[in-house]
Amino acid sequence: MNQKIKSIRPFIGAKDFAVSRAFYRDLGFEEVEIDPKFSVFKKGDFAFYLQDYYSKEWIENTMIFLEIEKVDLYWEELVSLNLKEKYDSIRLVPTKTEVWGKECFLLDPAGVLWHFGEFFTT
Repeated sequence: MNQKIKSIRPFIGAKDFAVSRAFYRDLGFEEVEIDPKFSVFKKGDFAFYLQDYYSKEWIENTMIFLEIEKVDLYWEELVSLNLKEKYDSIRLVPTKTEVWGKECFLLDPAGVLWHFGEFFTT
């Protein structure tokens, strides 16, 4: 394949679409509503689709890895958002160091697991 890839955008679902929309806006993503049950969330050149659809097996097996520059700083920013006070179903897991780098985790209101990771450079 010789075509240049311009983006990759995963589709994720929502248990409560309104709650998930608010959650991702609180995380700093810009929402562009495509239709009443479907939006794209963007941050810089990166984006994902959120749909008003929930399947427990699918959602609870969805994981997204977002590579960031400095996990420790990102963790501090996540904590400062006080998301747990607003969204009682979410879960935050502090930064862990692995052999390949560092990562912290966020379980969204529907059950999608986000990995925020920083690779060690060699």
